[in-house]
Amino acid sequence: MKLKVLNKEGKETGRTVELNDGLIPSEPNDHAIYLDVKLYLASQRQGTHKSKERGEVKASTRKIKRQKGTGTARAGSIASPLFRGGGRVFGPRPRDYSFKVNKKVKRLARRSALAYKIKDNQLLVVEDFTFEQPKTKEMLRLENNLNVADKKALFVLPEPDHNVYLSTRNLPKTRVITVGELTTYHLMDAGAVVISEKAIETLKENLQTK
Repeated sequence: MKLKVLNKEGKETGRTVELNDGLIPSEPNDHAIYLDVKLYLASQRQGTHKSKERGEVKASTRKIKRQKGTGTARAGSIASPLFRGGGRVFGPRPRDYSFKVNKKVKRLARRSALAYKIKDNQLLVVEDFTFEQPKTKEMLRLENNLNVADKKALFVLPEPDHNVYLSTRNLPKTRVITVGELTTYHLMDAGAVVISEKAIETLKENLQTK
């Protein structure tokens, strides 16, 4: 499979990037994508939620009524979950929501996500670029040239570029990440993925079956 390399003007450069036949699956694995996206979203959760249980509620320890003869159930503490202001039964506790997904499954998920983007013509390869200074106008011009200005665009660079990053801060639909930060969630969430020529070479190495 070959992908054409475009320049900053959106024109073909005559160069192509070849993806090995075994790199992009012909039939994407939806379950692998589901697991990797679920892992990413779960890992974003802080897990710091906490509610007080009956032993943690500050309340009087006096027995609120006699044991028998009231015609109602026994009650020994105002901190009981049965009373207003009492502790909560099985309330949330701090926890880690992340779980384990094998490296091969993660790699398969990213390859499957790329397969969907290529199939839907949502993956573009551009020659390496940078800006002399942060300019939102320059970034918007690049997006217009690539016909991704009206889409949720994801730009993947080989390494951090401060000027490119600052140029996108006023563009709510645009996101810039490095190839090392690329996840299945980023790929599936984007309406258009723009990968620099050098970044896709690094991505190919990362996705090779090991």
